[in-house]
Amino acid sequence: MPNHFNEQIIEEFRANHGRVGGYFEGARLILLTTSGARSGTPHTTPLGFLHDGDGRILVIASAGGSPRHPDWFHNVLAHPRVTVESGAFTYDAEAVVLTGQERDQAFARAVAGDPGWAEYQAKTDRVIPVVALKEIARGGPPNINAGSMGEAVKVVHDAFRRELALIREELRARAEDGRPGTTLGAQLRINCLTLCQGLHNHHIGEDTAMFPFLADRHPELAPALDRLRHEHERIAALLEDLRRVVTDEARDAGPGHVLAEVERLTAELEAHLAYEEEQLIPALDAVTV
Repeated sequence: MPNHFNEQIIEEFRANHGRVGGYFEGARLILLTTSGARSGTPHTTPLGFLHDGDGRILVIASAGGSPRHPDWFHNVLAHPRVTVESGAFTYDAEAVVLTGQERDQAFARAVAGDPGWAEYQAKTDRVIPVVALKEIARGGPPNINAGSMGEAVKVVHDAFRRELALIREELRARAEDGRPGTTLGAQLRINCLTLCQGLHNHHIGEDTAMFPFLADRHPELAPALDRLRHEHERIAALLEDLRRVVTDEARDAGPGHVLAEVERLTAELEAHLAYEEEQLIPALDAVTV
């Protein structure tokens, strides 16, 4: 039977490149498309996710603490190859059910970030599964959910903006906790490092592919492209500063210290993204490939 609540979320998610309102506003959300365990029919489900580093994300088969596993979990057991929509990107992935200590550590990270997961576990006798989704490498550029090259730039930039906003919110909440010895926490550390890697990869892609493409077709953009390359170097230094603070476990920097680094990065990055959109999107949308 169709799930009208899910259908509304899916429609809003796709129409707004991953942004939804209501109950899921501000949540990290994906659309997971699985093949029916018996029928093989595609089924799409909106799910919250956790970053896991190394190109993986995690989804949790909580079903709100139901005594039964959700349908999508049975589907991935039968057909592990799935499709993930992040709002900005669509990609194929391999679903792997975590077991033993790896599952327990991942679930503990989730609980530390949101105690609601523990409440779901307390409501059911089943051990709530954790599933890792690993992107399957493919040749060529990433599949960006956009209708033009210019729109693709804006969609990816907005995804970074949303993630930065979520991280700042999480850091502020921890910094305002008030309890002595409040630490960054394992999941928030992974969120920061995932953002750093994503921005690094994005800028490498622009430097090696998009900027040369535009330079060849639009020589008048040379000053803007030079400025953007220099800004990439500055942002790379800020990303390295953030990585250093986040990974220095000996110091175990508190959330307030990390927040200061993220705020520095945000200010520089937002100015950079706005300038890039102003200068490059008109040229990109005028290109006929």
